[in-house]
Amino acid sequence: YEFDAREIPANFTTGYVPLGSTSPTQYPQSIYGTEVFEVNDALRQLAIGFARTATLNDSSTAMAYRANYASAAAYTAGSVGPTVVACDVATSDVYFSGTLLSETFENTTALFTNGTGLYCTTAQEDNATLEALLRAAAYNLTDFGRIIVMRTASDFDRPFPGQAATENLLYVDQGGFEPALNNIYLAGVKVVEGILHGWEPTFFRGVNATNYIGDIFGTLGGTPDFGPGSVFNNNPVTIGRRSAKGRRSLRAGGI
Repeated sequence: YEFDAREIPANFTTGYVPLGSTSPTQYPQSIYGTEVFEVNDALRQLAIGFARTATLNDSSTAMAYRANYASAAAYTAGSVGPTVVACDVATSDVYFSGTLLSETFENTTALFTNGTGLYCTTAQEDNATLEALLRAAAYNLTDFGRIIVMRTASDFDRPFPGQAATENLLYVDQGGFEPALNNIYLAGVKVVEGILHGWEPTFFRGVNATNYIGDIFGTLGGTPDFGPGSVFNNNPVTIGRRSAKGRRSLRAGGI
């Protein structure tokens, strides 16, 4: 649900409320099944290792712009040059921007993943793509354990300290778009080469997942370590913090 922020109660932190719930901090009471996906972490780690052998592209404009984030401790990572990281991804149909909305969806990510998710990049299509692949996997048409999600970050979802949110999104050249396009190719080629070179000993039979993979319902079997529990065994997960081992994807393990 969404309320105009000018009409929300004083105890609401945002106008966004999970479906079926009555407050922004209540776990969704109505679930579609596309809220959270987790992919094969063992495969992701191999992909990250391949991608990190790439020499990534940068631009002087991007370097100058991201330097503005170095002064704030919370944004220090944003001031670092192009790199490859393991990442949680937050997917939204709305191209949101600004500190308040970004913090809202940080909290949403944590809520939907039982306190373990922390997004470092945003997307608009990942969950829809993963839902389609999962439905195919349910009929043995795809192998969900072979999915790798690679993303390239081209801009900041919130302004640097002292900057207007509209300025960050609409009016300045952050300088990251072209390097980002180059980098998804540069890193992606290394992943493809790594898979091809290791096809027979490693990838032909598939990389066994050591973590839960699938959706919030447990559609492919197993018990999700997030959400209300598998629809197959009615074994609900207690909402609260847990170890971040075997992180997921609201995400889809991204690069």
